[in-house]
Amino acid sequence: RASADLSTASTASTASPATDRVTLGTSKLSVSATGVGAWAWGDRSGYWTDDWKGQRSENLEAYKTLLRSGVDFIDTAEVYGFGKSEELLAEFASDAAAETDLVAPLLATKFAPIPFRWSAEDVPKALEASLRRLGAKKVSLYMQHWPAFGFGADGCNERFLEGLCLCYERGLCDAVGVSNFNADRVKTAAKKFQQRGVPFASNQIQYSLVYRAPELDTGVIEACFEHGVTPVAYSPMAQGLLTGKYASKAADKESVTGPRGGIFTESRLSDTDGLIQTLREVGDVHGVTPAQVAVNWCMAKGTVPIPGAKNASQALSVAGCLGWRVSEAEMRALEKAAAMAPKSPGAPFEKW
Repeated sequence: RASADLSTASTASTASPATDRVTLGTSKLSVSATGVGAWAWGDRSGYWTDDWKGQRSENLEAYKTLLRSGVDFIDTAEVYGFGKSEELLAEFASDAAAETDLVAPLLATKFAPIPFRWSAEDVPKALEASLRRLGAKKVSLYMQHWPAFGFGADGCNERFLEGLCLCYERGLCDAVGVSNFNADRVKTAAKKFQQRGVPFASNQIQYSLVYRAPELDTGVIEACFEHGVTPVAYSPMAQGLLTGKYASKAADKESVTGPRGGIFTESRLSDTDGLIQTLREVGDVHGVTPAQVAVNWCMAKGTVPIPGAKNASQALSVAGCLGWRVSEAEMRALEKAAAMAPKSPGAPFEKW
């Protein structure tokens, strides 16, 4: 594996976790420099859990812990849990209403370009349905979840961008964004939103130490920076791979259940051991975990990561990513180790 030479590393820090914030794209939205993804909350697909009801109380504690710690950027989507993730966020807000030490959440949700949605008006219509589930009058950020594909896709995508403009102009969101857009689509969206005076906040993409294609291969991150758009990184821990808890040499190795078991093969785990060791070494310098290093690396690269957090402990781990940055030397060591690890598969949407 790559040996981490951290002899010249120095701890880069921000003023404090409370002031570690990012303004998203051309919008006025100031969010915590790491957010959280609520994909697993209310998951009824079986991907993350087969007992979402049993995990509700833990998810609620995660929600409160995040807001108590200043992590206010919460990402969801209408397809997460088939709407249940949005519904739980409304329930959690109600359950936590009496607590006075929580910051206000900045909610982001997403429009799914599923069949039988063809028009611009379908976008605000979908957002209005999301708002009813969220129990909110508006959201901070509304995004197109992936590009339309297949017959007539180009026309649909043009109309969906128009629909996002309508959402902003009707006061249903503070800013708009996209997700899984390639470089050309980012440029097209940026031109459209600029012409309409609509703030273009973000492009939400898969990005991690083991999936750097948007940075190294496809030009997506370059296009985002060129047009003033913030990349929001989903799966910054590669769906748990970079936490180290599944590492083949971990003394307390956990098993992977559900569909992820097909991804986390023994050979892949073994081939990732070198990167996990480097993550541990960098973490020891800062007094943090491998997972926190993996997330902080994304932050240091100019993205806003949205790791998952199912319980209070994981929420505290997310909050612990704020207020510091890995150094340049540490980044080089991490990227050298990552280059020798198996790459994560990209989402198919990126090629549409």
